This record gives sequence, structure tokens and C-alpha cells, in this order.
Amino acid sequence: MQKNPAFSDYLKARRKLVRPQDVDLHTYGRRRVTGLRREEVAQLAGISVDYYVRLEQGKDHHPSPQILDALARALMLDPPSTLHLHRLAQPPPGTAPVLTTEDLAASDTVAPGLTHLLGTIGNVPAFVQDRFMTVLAANPLAIALSPRNAPGKNVLREAFLDPAERELYEDYDQVMREAVAGLRASVGERTNDPRLVRLVTDLSERSAYFLKLWNRHDVRPKVAGHRILHHPVVGDLELFHEKLAVTGTDGHLLVVHHAAPGSPSASALERLAHPQ
Repeated sequence: MQKNPAFSDYLKARRKLVRPQDVDLHTYGRRRVTGLRREEVAQLAGISVDYYVRLEQGKDHHPSPQILDALARALMLDPPSTLHLHRLAQPPPGTAPVLTTEDLAASDTVAPGLTHLLGTIGNVPAFVQDRFMTVLAANPLAIALSPRNAPGKNVLREAFLDPAERELYEDYDQVMREAVAGLRASVGERTNDPRLVRLVTDLSERSAYFLKLWNRHDVRPKVAGHRILHHPVVGDLELFHEKLAVTGTDGHLLVVHHAAPGSPSASALERLAHPQ
């Protein structure tokens, strides 16, 4: 019988994160499981225990959208996580697609117009990354902001493995949680993509912190926001960041950092762009 391990892993991971008191369930005595029991999820979702067990085993039973929505409510999933659940429930492909050298080269190509744009906005750090968070192109100021923004670098790998990155962010733990959840959102159901497998395997073996966050199965689409950075050259920076989808590509994002006009951070970026 065909199985769907990604869907199974997601259900199990999210079940462990919900406490009985979170869903108004009364418990008595010592519990041997973390989070909810399978029968409790089934009860909350209004389905049989046997059916839920089969779903969590990853067997391909094509649950209806109504069942998936009921599971999402039982597991207290937010809208992005609910969408992820629906995507994972799709019948998994029998094998991972075989990518040729030409396929990989095409997926890593940045359009000439976008490359030109990076050069014309040299007063703000900007770079292009793929869905696996590998930098494909960057302007000099992005690299001056952090060496991990250089083309060829994977920003997630650098953030977990380079000690300097921990010193860069004031809210490092929050940044890492959002980055890992953002990776899950960007790859969606393509969990067997060889590039993702290599990245996750490497980071899991070298960073216990990454493995802990990855095993939570959090999903959060990459969105705009702001950070406080402790830069080793120009000091503290309060920067906004925008993450803009590049149309006509396989999940490329244009990432731009900028400071409020006239702010000390804007002056610091100017110094970083034009060092004396």
C-alpha cells in the first residue's frame, strides 16, 4: 500500500505540540505521551480512532478537504500550516524527479534585468535566493552586511554553522525559528527534492539546534519584517526587510534590506556602502 511519510510526520509532529489544556481536555494521572494522544485528536476532529491511526501511519487514503480542515482545527493549525497540511495530503509521487545539469542550471539562473537591478540599487543591501535559501546573486552592500549573502552561500546553513551569525542578530532565536519555518513553507510537499535532502541532512548532522527546530514542522511563509543587527563595522542597525517573489522562476525571492530615511541606521548603511 502506498504511503505518504511527509503527511504522517507532519501529523505526528504537530500532535506532540498540542497540550490537553490547550484544547480544554481534562486529563487524570500520568501521561506517557508528549502532547495529545491519537484518540484525543480523533475525538476533536470527529473521526474514528482507527481512521486517524491509518492517516498518521501515512497510508494513502485521500482524506477529504473537510477531514483535513477538522484535523487542522484539532491540532490548532494556523492558516499557513493548514494549507501545508492540505498540500502534504496530495498523493506523493512514486519517485523524486531526476534533475539534469541543464535543469539545475536553469533553476539557478537570474535574469539579466534582475542582475542589473541589483546593481542600480547599490544603496541598499539586496540579493536573490532560491527556494532552498541559496544565494544566486547579490549586490556588494548585501555582502558587506553579511558574508553569508554572497552568491553560492546558503543563508540557512551559514546562519546555523557560522558563530558570527549568532552575534549579528539581536533576536537570533526568533530569526532561526522563522527561517526554518520559512524553508518548510517554500518547499511545501517537495520534501524528497535531492537539494532539500542534502541541506537538511547536512544541517541535522552538524547542528542539534537546527534538528530541534526542523522536527517541530513549523510552517511560516517568508514575509516582510524588521531586525536589529549588531554589525561589527558600523554598529547597531535597525533594518526593514522585504521578500519579493520573482515571477517566472522556481521560487526565487528578491530580498531587500532598508532603513528608515534619515535614521541613524540609514547613515550607518551609507557608511557601510562607502567606507572611508
